Amino acid sequence: MPSHLFADRPAPQPPAHDAVDALIHRARRLRGDVDAVGRNTAMTDEDDPRARWQRALCDLAVQHLDNLDQHLGQLKAGPPAQRSTDRGDRVTADGASANRVGSAEWNLLTDEVSWSEELYEIFGRPPGSPPLSLDDLPSVLLPDDQPKLTSMVTGCLVDGQPMDGEFRIVLPDGQVRTLHMTGEPVLDSEGCTASMWAVLRDVGELRRSEETVSRNRDSARRDERTRHRMATEVQETVMPPWRGSLPLPAKGPRALDIAAHHLPSAAGGGLIGGDWYDAMELPDGRTLLSVGDLSGHGIRATSAMAMMLGALRGMAIAGIEPGALMGHLDHLLETSMQPVGSALCCRFDPATGLLSLAQAGNPAPLLFRDGTGRRLPSLEGALLGAASQVAYEQDEVRLLPGDVLVLHTDGLTRRGDRGAGPERLLALASRFAQARDAQECVRGVVEEFGGTERLDDACVLVARIGA
Repeated sequence: MPSHLFADRPAPQPPAHDAVDALIHRARRLRGDVDAVGRNTAMTDEDDPRARWQRALCDLAVQHLDNLDQHLGQLKAGPPAQRSTDRGDRVTADGASANRVGSAEWNLLTDEVSWSEELYEIFGRPPGSPPLSLDDLPSVLLPDDQPKLTSMVTGCLVDGQPMDGEFRIVLPDGQVRTLHMTGEPVLDSEGCTASMWAVLRDVGELRRSEETVSRNRDSARRDERTRHRMATEVQETVMPPWRGSLPLPAKGPRALDIAAHHLPSAAGGGLIGGDWYDAMELPDGRTLLSVGDLSGHGIRATSAMAMMLGALRGMAIAGIEPGALMGHLDHLLETSMQPVGSALCCRFDPATGLLSLAQAGNPAPLLFRDGTGRRLPSLEGALLGAASQVAYEQDEVRLLPGDVLVLHTDGLTRRGDRGAGPERLLALASRFAQARDAQECVRGVVEEFGGTERLDDACVLVARIGA
């Protein structure tokens, strides 16, 4: 076979065997690592579209690395004329190498055609049979792909452009195979096109793997959208229906002006988390305030949040004190095998101005009075669902007219989020003092923290004590 080179290009030196051996070793080692990841992924739920997509990606990567290993093996063995057929290539059921690379050259001056041994197998033709000329080559293509090949060959021979494209051929037994073809014109000493060489590779199995990845990716995306919609519906169903400021109790002195907001995280991938805020008037005229966060995102977290919020409201209506209420919630999460979480529960009595509170792994409330802010003392209490028979401490704080009480989950002031510690929230004291209502206070919090690419969802609830 004539040399596949431009006439004015120096002949390359064959690669050193040691260098190729090192590449083969590295490729096979990487292939083993990727295959191990794929096997681990295969142990996950078969019905999970995301898991199927991940497994398909691993299979595709292994396919590419198998191809690379075979091509490096051919590179090590040398040109086809210098070696016998490599029997170590992977063979399919029809006897043809699934990923073999073949080469061809069509001499325009002598009409000679040279095919490598691999190309005969790729086209399903017996060795020694006449190779296909450029005129005959389109006859084995599917009709829809024949114009594509004609355009590639014309651009190469007439315009001197490199070829790079894919087409489908029909084997003598009727099977269809997808080939990827690259090539260049070979120039004579006068710069005229003397011949054309090409490298062809069977990429059918590779394309099927890519289609599998694409199907599973689309399925995973649809599944994520469904999960997000369901989680959003659950959240909207159980979260307080009020928007803007909420006065509680509706009548009487020291009524609370309440506003709240949910801030999603950048790390959740658009999934709804288990954060909540809540406020409701109790039968005895007192007001329940709570915030909390269950670990995780998606439908499982929001479903657990719905269960816990319902239990919290029911126990508060029954008159259970915040400390004992936390203990019951802890038992509920532990026995129902739900995600662990944090919570802060407060009960305000407008008649006395007393705020009773208990917390479970949640940041302590912040109290703003006369233009300054401070954190209320943290109370004993482990995360909900993390341990058995935990006692939760309860405390009382007397609130005065004009006080601003801020409850929030830990995602708001976690220090990993660009240094957004609680000090940044306390620095809003002067703004809270000038605010006309609780909604304006919440707006200030959102403006300060809303642009942060936080690591977790966050909720903030502001209660302003009336005269």
